[in-house]
Amino acid sequence: MARRFIIILTVLLFASVSAFAARVGGIPGGWTPIKNLQNDRHVAEIADYAVSEYDSRSGAKLKLVKVVKGETQVVAGTNYRLVLKVTDGSKSQDYQAVVWEKPWEHYKNLTSFTPLH
Repeated sequence: MARRFIIILTVLLFASVSAFAARVGGIPGGWTPIKNLQNDRHVAEIADYAVSEYDSRSGAKLKLVKVVKGETQVVAGTNYRLVLKVTDGSKSQDYQAVVWEKPWEHYKNLTSFTPLH
């Protein structure tokens, strides 16, 4: 009887977590496209942070033109994987930036910023 109760409880817990994950935009660990990308102020803040952090680390002087594509991943916080169109004054290029954010700690970290060819 106790074994049956544990199995039922496990199934209910899994169903609840799956329903919650679907409601908030994806299963933890998977990448989910960002909806309404161009009108999301927080995504714009993350993109600005990525470019300015890259500039400060590398000495570059890139300017953000627009966010081309974006996805999020639920981890211990949220990873943002963004394709950004930037310019260095004379030419534009796309970069993929990954930013890890833990908003409850007011923490952001640029984990990668790589050019796309």
